Amino acid sequence: MPYLIAAVVLIGLLSALNLVLTLALVRRLREQGAAHPGHAGPPMALGPGSQIGDFTATTTEGEPVSPADLPALVAFFSANCAPCHELAPRFAELTTGLPRLAVVTGDDPELVAVLSPAVRVVVEDHDGAVSSAFQNTWTPALYIVDGGHRVVAAGGRLEDLPIESPA
Repeated sequence: MPYLIAAVVLIGLLSALNLVLTLALVRRLREQGAAHPGHAGPPMALGPGSQIGDFTATTTEGEPVSPADLPALVAFFSANCAPCHELAPRFAELTTGLPRLAVVTGDDPELVAVLSPAVRVVVEDHDGAVSSAFQNTWTPALYIVDGGHRVVAAGGRLEDLPIESPA
């Protein structure tokens, strides 16, 4: 019987120690989270200052698109991407001084319909010309590109870019 009591007490002490260590870890993670608030954003191959590659593509309206059409706000969306479908109407309604280009990868007529009245839209495969020029593998992804074909800002949300979005 004394062995059983000792085993129960030992398990209780180990459980209490585990609880204390877990609470200390949670506190430390919360402190680190407060020190680094915000959205980490998607993995972007091209950051600010990066040069985009050369590309030629055709919009859904049959217009040619190339780096000569820059500066622009360029957005990448993909089929079956819930965040893309949430962002698309806001991107279409956005009023900035920059022309907008949306690149839709995959087959998603609904997404194209949301974007096409207000934005030039290119539909291509995931390894298409525009996606390759931006080395883009993540959606949604947004880039502000200047006339020198350099990325000024990049992010996964409109709030990540230095533009004013409609409320």
